[in-house]
Amino acid sequence: MTEDLKAIRVDEFYPHPPAKVWRALTTPDLMARWLMPNDFRPEPGHRFTFRTRPVGATGFSGVIACEVLEVTPPRRLRISWTDAAHPDSSRTEVSWTLAPEGTGTRVLLEHSGFDPDDPTQQLARRIMGGGWRGRVLRSLAEVLDG
Repeated sequence: MTEDLKAIRVDEFYPHPPAKVWRALTTPDLMARWLMPNDFRPEPGHRFTFRTRPVGATGFSGVIACEVLEVTPPRRLRISWTDAAHPDSSRTEVSWTLAPEGTGTRVLLEHSGFDPDDPTQQLARRIMGGGWRGRVLRSLAEVLDG
């Protein structure tokens, strides 16, 4: 299987109903616990930011400027994602698609729009891929379990 240089895709199962997972994905205080501090509102067109530590290797400022692109409760959330300090250099999108599965929820995360020919964007894709697959989705599980 060839690696997709344009996207990060993660398929995760949580033993919680879709409504509970949706709440964790769309409630700012809960989102801050598993992802980052934010001023999110689940309203299409709402512009908001996430704040985290800068990453010097990629030139990332630590502030992510986002816009809510799609909200379809309790199935799909899609947002734009770009470095607030360099908004024209790397606009990507993140989507979460929820599907009921037994007594739990299958979550498909896709972070797409990376330029396969841009070394800085590929480094960012590798770093963020590790973060999504590791710390972030584990933190979401902890919020759901807590």
